[in-house]
Amino acid sequence: MCFANYESSSLANKYKLLGSRTSRRKQAQSTLRVCFPQLLFQYLLLIESIGIAYGRIEALVTYLMELHQLRYFCAVAETGSFSRAAEHSHVSQPSLSQQILKLEDELGARLFDRLGRSVRLTELGKTFLPRARTVLRELEAAKGDVVEGKEFVGGPITIGVIPTVAPYFLPPRLTSFSRKFPQIQLTIVEEITPVLLDRLRAGAIDVAILALPIRGHEFDSFPLLTERLFAVLPKKPKLNSRSSLSLKDLRAEPFLLLRDGHCFRDTAVAACDRARLHPQIVFESGQFSSLLSMVGAGMGVSIVPEMAVDKKSQCRYVRIADEQAVRTIGAVTLRGRSLTRAHQSFLSHLDSAKSSS
Repeated sequence: MCFANYESSSLANKYKLLGSRTSRRKQAQSTLRVCFPQLLFQYLLLIESIGIAYGRIEALVTYLMELHQLRYFCAVAETGSFSRAAEHSHVSQPSLSQQILKLEDELGARLFDRLGRSVRLTELGKTFLPRARTVLRELEAAKGDVVEGKEFVGGPITIGVIPTVAPYFLPPRLTSFSRKFPQIQLTIVEEITPVLLDRLRAGAIDVAILALPIRGHEFDSFPLLTERLFAVLPKKPKLNSRSSLSLKDLRAEPFLLLRDGHCFRDTAVAACDRARLHPQIVFESGQFSSLLSMVGAGMGVSIVPEMAVDKKSQCRYVRIADEQAVRTIGAVTLRGRSLTRAHQSFLSHLDSAKSSS
């Protein structure tokens, strides 16, 4: 069977991508002739990877039309629960469970182990998952090309951002971006770096804004700005006369830092290590605002990035005299993932805003 010559109009009808007007049908057919042979090839590789014989290819092409089964499969894999997957997919649990069973029957393989109230991917299911996600992403990109046209930029974007960046870096940039692209719907998720990277891998977010560098060859990163680190001091006379200082000068002071899990804690501790300082940590928090309040009350000293400097607080900020005491913020995407025009526009907007940082 030659999939490159599979009748495009038939596929278009199956996917319900075409309207009744001849001009729209021709536009969709042109896009589908380019996009769908690749999608079919991806899907056949997916099936081949779990041992399905080529004798069932025609049935598999027909089955490709029921993409909602792939979406349900991915939802169950990501939530670990049929009930939560059904809720997220806006269908009843019995309907979702039935579609998963049909998918397993079509593939001739179990994709999940049912363990009481939870489910777990089988080894075959783990093999199936990344290819299923690829098919869905490519289909969304193809549909986007048909619907959006050459000039229109719209659709949803989900942005993940770490807590030490979100309140300082994003608000003005999001405001200007939404004004420029009103047809793009933005969703913002605030989490620590490990959680955001997991969500990038799962396809739950499109772009993450966090501190660089990051570990993992599966990501692409785009530096946006580099900022200096500052010591945060209470307004004591003996500390107020300096324009910069070494962290070793604070060896007698109690330290207030972000708790473990925040990447900026690692940045602050690394700066202390370079100064051969072992800080006496008396308070930990998940927010800079709490640290600044405690420093202002005379509880100790802290370290913050330049964007978190709050001149209205009851603290004094002194630049750390260490050329390596900096933090680089960047945008991160999943390598190999197809980016829509909306995604590309957002990344370009962040890049163009560098000069205002």
